[in-house]
Amino acid sequence: MKLAFKIILITFIFSLTTTMTTYSQSDLTPKYLSIVIDDFGNNMIGTKEMMELDLPITVAVMPFLPSSKQDAISAHKKGYEVLLHLPMEPNHGKASWLGPNPIITSLSSKEIRSRVLRALDEVPYAIGINNHMGSKATADKRVMEIIMRVCKERGLVFLNSRTNSSNVSELLAKKYNVPYLENDYFFDDVYEPAHINHQASKLISLFNKQNNVVAIGHVGIPGKMTSKALRTYSPVWRKRVLIVPISKQFYIKSNKYKGILPFTALNDSH
Repeated sequence: MKLAFKIILITFIFSLTTTMTTYSQSDLTPKYLSIVIDDFGNNMIGTKEMMELDLPITVAVMPFLPSSKQDAISAHKKGYEVLLHLPMEPNHGKASWLGPNPIITSLSSKEIRSRVLRALDEVPYAIGINNHMGSKATADKRVMEIIMRVCKERGLVFLNSRTNSSNVSELLAKKYNVPYLENDYFFDDVYEPAHINHQASKLISLFNKQNNVVAIGHVGIPGKMTSKALRTYSPVWRKRVLIVPISKQFYIKSNKYKGILPFTALNDSH
């Protein structure tokens, strides 16, 4: 009887220890959220509200627009990271949505390269490029090869906004050793407060399946609604994840990342 009790007790202790160890390891696994806000550059609705967020957002600025340079400079001064939000040809949509000098697949290779370089000059402090629209252009090998070559030459990263299912961008990023990430989530793909709040509340559930998330919102029509949702839900997210600039996500994904980053590199303030 005593032997049976001892066996049961040992089994219980072992089970409890295993459970605690599993929980501890899971609890200590770092989880990272980066928030990218697209469509700056045209004095869009919500620009002021986004720039006042106490979050390390990444500001994606469209080129050749009235406030392109000023938005990039203001973002940099506030400590936000900047991306060139490069207008690229979609499969469907209005040409007017692209703005001036977009990347169109019918352009010559020389003109595409010229437009990318001029666009980068229009957006100071850009650490990389993400696509504005571009479901057609980002699936075009010739176009993306030119863009990845520029990224390689300039030491830039590339964030794929994921407007199609093509893997052309990823394959070419690997070919040219360009740091590459993909968007995981849109806050405001529907311009309604209820939808945006639902997306913000549901975001945390992504971390049940993955440790790193990149989420995109916009200035413009949904700008004020999205900024309000970010302000409301960010305290909830911070209880479970570290909100970090996009550069940290690229660093984490790179071969340099070995385990938990130093605390100073994980500070989610800006």
